[in-house]
Amino acid sequence: MAKRSLLVTGASGQLGGEVVRRLVARGGDDVIIAGSREVGKLAGLDGVTPRRVDFDDDEATLQAAFEGVDRALIISTDALDRPGRRAEQHLRAIRAAKAAGVKHLLYTSLAKAADDSAIPIAQDHVLTERALAASGLGHTVLRNNLYAEVLVGAVGHAVSSGQLITARGEGAIAYVTRSDCARAAAAALASSFDGQRVLEITGPEAVTGDQIAAMLTELSGRPVAHLPVPVEAYVQGLVQAGLPEPYAQVYASFEVAAARGELGEASGAVEALSGEAATPLRVALAGALKG
Repeated sequence: MAKRSLLVTGASGQLGGEVVRRLVARGGDDVIIAGSREVGKLAGLDGVTPRRVDFDDDEATLQAAFEGVDRALIISTDALDRPGRRAEQHLRAIRAAKAAGVKHLLYTSLAKAADDSAIPIAQDHVLTERALAASGLGHTVLRNNLYAEVLVGAVGHAVSSGQLITARGEGAIAYVTRSDCARAAAAALASSFDGQRVLEITGPEAVTGDQIAAMLTELSGRPVAHLPVPVEAYVQGLVQAGLPEPYAQVYASFEVAAARGELGEASGAVEALSGEAATPLRVALAGALKG
């Protein structure tokens, strides 16, 4: 395979940084370019070419940031300060990448992204996916399900209180670890695939609140019950715990999506891309409780 230049945007973040480290660990002749709007934060990444990539730059400047790149991973930004800003950033990046001659674009989207999603921020991903399809470029959409780490952060309270509180009813979520998302993204970026595809990136199984509570009971040795509550009560609980209401509403929307079945379909995409099966949620929970 000819030597290529592979760019990862958002490389100073948790997901982007791990993608870069996995690409470097793969070895080979590919040039790994780590992109970030704050290049100073890339100092800890070895074996890469750091490059300033800021999706808020004008398109000429952003195009220059994509020059010489063969394949690029666009990690969705965290710009949620106003509706539509994130989609604007993504669309600007797609146009700039195409103008610069990038051959294949990869994008981290959201599970089952659709206009009628219960998750308000899904619309940014829908617009980005449509722009990729309209661009004519080869592309890979990586629709990441809900991070297992989101749940892991709450298990301590669930075990100590004896209650796992959700607003998803009997809905299931195919939780996936951030590490598995990074592994899948690195493999897809380093591959030779040049067509167009949309992949659901999930854990190996979808689990309900009852099943998670049973796992926590078994792993901790303490009884944990699943307590489904109305969405309004769920939001109120998050706000009382100190989360600003707009963020509480976003978190609650994932519960609604799960109740509607939007997050409950597991796929084998992680293993298909990387050759290694995705991490079961039970393993992630066990690690969290040991820690």
